Amino acid sequence: MVRVKICGIRDWEEARMVLDAGVDTLGFVFARSPRQIKPEAAREIITRLPPFTTTVGVFVNEPRYSLMEIAFFCRLDVLQLHGDEPPEYCHGLSQRLIKAVRVQNAASLKGLEAYQEVQGVLLDAYVPGQAGGTGTTFNWELAQTVPTAGKPIILAGGLTPENVAAAIRLVRPYAVDVSSGVETGGRKDPARITAFLAAVETAEED
Repeated sequence: MVRVKICGIRDWEEARMVLDAGVDTLGFVFARSPRQIKPEAAREIITRLPPFTTTVGVFVNEPRYSLMEIAFFCRLDVLQLHGDEPPEYCHGLSQRLIKAVRVQNAASLKGLEAYQEVQGVLLDAYVPGQAGGTGTTFNWELAQTVPTAGKPIILAGGLTPENVAAAIRLVRPYAVDVSSGVETGGRKDPARITAFLAAVETAEED
């Protein structure tokens, strides 16, 4: 079963919409982004979530002391490192870790085997000057060459209800991560979330 994470949650209405659709992994962006959320707002949402919900905090080159403070304050389950964090940055963190890589070409994937302490690798599209959330895809065939040493692959980058089935069939990821692809006018759209989940289910049946 391909898991689904919906990222960029900004308020309780969006969180509830995602939960009602049947998705139980929610992403909160603490880095500079149109979907950035303050720790106080994230904590307010997270404390209202039902059990068995997984919360993921997305960070870009956050100082470690700040990362740890936010993770503890917001009660985050998983930390997604979306910047240039080196392998040693991961040492000693108590939450589960995802290392994101912006894929420009095959060379972008070199060195991933050094991240021994992460539990998953997220592949996103490379866009100059932007860390993620760009709505842009990358060459999915490159995902088949990732040196993850058995770690799960999470596929991101421009996924939509229209293309996610094709992406899953080619990459066979552990999970998919979507944000702008299920939005209309910059807000999460229940119809697009439903269509996205239906497309994921269709791909799994193949």
